[in-house]
Amino acid sequence: MKPAVRIMVVDDEKIVRESLSIWLQKFGYEAVPVEGGQEALDLLNREEWNILLVDLKMPRIDGIEVLRKALEVKPGIPVIIFTAYATVETAVEAMRVGAYDYLIKPIDPDMLTLKVQKIVEKQNLEDENIMLREKIDAIYQFDEIVGNSKSVQEVLKMVGSVAASDATVLITGESGTGKELIARAIHSNSERRYKPFVAVSIGALPDTMVESELFGHEKGSFTGASHTHMGRFELADGGTLFLDEVGDMSPKVQVDLLRVLEEKACYRLGGNRKIHTDVRVISATNKDLKKNIKEGTFREDLYYRLNVVGIHLPPLRKRGDDVLLLAEYFLKKFCMKMNRKKEGFSPKVIEMFSRYKWPGNIRELENAIERAVVVGKGSLVQLRDMPFGGDQESPEEKAAISLREAEKKHILQVLDKTGWNVTRSAHLLEIDRATLYNKIKNYGLSRPQD
Repeated sequence: MKPAVRIMVVDDEKIVRESLSIWLQKFGYEAVPVEGGQEALDLLNREEWNILLVDLKMPRIDGIEVLRKALEVKPGIPVIIFTAYATVETAVEAMRVGAYDYLIKPIDPDMLTLKVQKIVEKQNLEDENIMLREKIDAIYQFDEIVGNSKSVQEVLKMVGSVAASDATVLITGESGTGKELIARAIHSNSERRYKPFVAVSIGALPDTMVESELFGHEKGSFTGASHTHMGRFELADGGTLFLDEVGDMSPKVQVDLLRVLEEKACYRLGGNRKIHTDVRVISATNKDLKKNIKEGTFREDLYYRLNVVGIHLPPLRKRGDDVLLLAEYFLKKFCMKMNRKKEGFSPKVIEMFSRYKWPGNIRELENAIERAVVVGKGSLVQLRDMPFGGDQESPEEKAAISLREAEKKHILQVLDKTGWNVTRSAHLLEIDRATLYNKIKNYGLSRPQD
């Protein structure tokens, strides 16, 4: 339960301080009447207070002096000054010193309540913002990046290092390796973390729409532009813009993007007003941009603008035991989401994790585990629950078996051609007799009966 708002009511007139205190207590505030300036400063040094209500004219230490010393002890504490008509100019001076506001005597209780409510609402909002920022900071934003492999740990170190700067970052790697997740981690650990993170997939947009999405457009700038549209650079102002599939940009957009990076400003389509943007750009691609540069499909100057810092994400097949760690993470995630109970994976599934090459990387694994949670019946995920089907072999095993069957069939054809003459057959197969005898035995081949 949140503690009551503590308000100190300081006035040398007993009836004023006590009546105001009683009035504020009716609204749930902990209002305490205090006789003079010195008493107020003593209490402020010993206890926590949210608001000070202070009379301007008091013996020994007046309201201005209380205001000055209060702000020294607790900078930013709201202080409302009470003053009579004859001393309004002094009240204005108090505002210059740092008073939050002032009220003219005789005090209107309703006006006092309104001012106090505004202060309390502002303080509550500030407290909520602080709590939110603490929660965000506490995450340290690597929660969803699962893995103990050396390659992943090196990526996380790079994320921690580059987050502190405003340098552009180019994230490379196969599709499904988690490039946007890394971009979000960089943003979330940077000074821009309280500002927007705006993501746009270049490859998902028609060429005619990329410029409008990135830079915006004015009403009537082209057919169908029925209203003014803010671009992603404007929406991300102060924060981070993540450009996914940057290798799919047309030459025209590459030129425009390079200009924006150099000038830190853009123009909406159909507009002539320069829009300044404070944006950090993180881009990603699964293409070999250096190869594209040689082929003339990607600008070299833009490449170096985007690639001040490069981060390469390894494919899942090269991350060893991370596959099982990720699978367990996704299993918990989807069990919680679907209110299902799964204790883990069967030995066959665990074995399959290490053999399968995961061409779709983390995205494929996540989808596979989601499917297993949906269709699986038992407490363990079985091979039949995975999208590869029943208890059949993985695609790699199928390929290996196909090769085995092809060799078996070829040897049998050669033996039949030579009338099962092992010496001639071994010569045609370019292997020795012992090897051929072993293959005949291993494949269970036998000479057909006449």
